[in-house]
Amino acid sequence: MQTITAPELAMWLADENRPKPVLLDVREPWEFQTCHIAGSVPIPMNSIPERLQELEEDASIVCICHHGARSMSVAAFLERNGFTQVTNLTGGVHAWALQVDNSMPTY
Repeated sequence: MQTITAPELAMWLADENRPKPVLLDVREPWEFQTCHIAGSVPIPMNSIPERLQELEEDASIVCICHHGARSMSVAAFLERNGFTQVTNLTGGVHAWALQVDNSMPTY
């Protein structure tokens, strides 16, 4: 599994010449409502197995959670299930709020 930092992800999203990844936010609904990266797709961690068909196996997927642990577990699960371009956001939305978007609420 690959990892990416918040500033690296911000550069990727800003790069007009690079296809955008699916930003898979695996936190609970209340967490997503509190804050999220624009364009993120909310699918709580415990719903991933039953909602796998919503994701394309060959899409670039960046898994996101609060600090990076849950998303790492989901990224590993996706890889075990045939997904080939999976990346984990190191530090999660907390790192994004501290390093990229200071206006994002933290919790």
